[in-house]
Amino acid sequence: MTTPRISFEFFPPQSLDASFRLWETVQVLAPLKPSFVSVTYGAGGTTRKLTHEAVTTIGKNYGLNVAAHLTCVDATRAETLEIAQSYADAGVTEIVALRGDAPKGQARFTPHPEGFADSVELIAALAETGRFTLRVGAYPEPHPEAANTAADVAWLKRKIDAGASSAVTQFFFEAETFLRFRDACAAAGINAPIIPGILPIENWDGTRRFAARCGTQVPAWLDEAFGAAKRDGREALLSTAICTELCDTLLREGVEDLHFYTLNRPQLTRDVCHALGVVPEVSLEKVA
Repeated sequence: MTTPRISFEFFPPQSLDASFRLWETVQVLAPLKPSFVSVTYGAGGTTRKLTHEAVTTIGKNYGLNVAAHLTCVDATRAETLEIAQSYADAGVTEIVALRGDAPKGQARFTPHPEGFADSVELIAALAETGRFTLRVGAYPEPHPEAANTAADVAWLKRKIDAGASSAVTQFFFEAETFLRFRDACAAAGINAPIIPGILPIENWDGTRRFAARCGTQVPAWLDEAFGAAKRDGREALLSTAICTELCDTLLREGVEDLHFYTLNRPQLTRDVCHALGVVPEVSLEKVA
């Protein structure tokens, strides 16, 4: 098994405590030399300024390749492209281009009257600037608004054709879910890399609620396993084992990249990476 390329997702802090947690997370995981890290945009585009600050600070202070999330939510085309321009001016050359979720209180996404109608329009406009490497989202299980997986595959192909160079998937619990999706994408003519999104399970009850919102299927065996682990006080050990086994299976099936949703809690992600052979580089000077 080869050592995978890894990447991490962080989210921008909205309080002092959250700020400390973000910087601790970056400090713990940066030594693992990720190929890139991404910073989310917040539900309904609520953290535009915080995202920009986090992206530029991480890039400047830690030397990491940072991809900024950018959505179509509640902004005109001009405002969205102005945000992209500000990233380019700050030396940020990667963007995760997403439609974005509906703002709080709204049942469905509604485009701004002068904004981008969807992610394909956003991707095409960003690609036209020639200034960015564009990553997009992908759904190995049907998006809550999609008819089926075939519709998700067709939509992903449109995003790649519009100018995206790779995709990162929503999280999933079983390797076969991703592998079936990868095969369907290949059959549809999608040649761009599709990176599996991995969510280490910090809290099973919270993860289960998150999965329900995302349309991620929860296997019965996971419920049973975490129920038993909770009684025995071994949830952290089970989480590490399950996540490591999932990643190991993917790597044995030819996957080369793994993208971890850290939730700004680095320890479990770090432990899984170590188990996969991803460890900080040791300086020979320090050894001597």
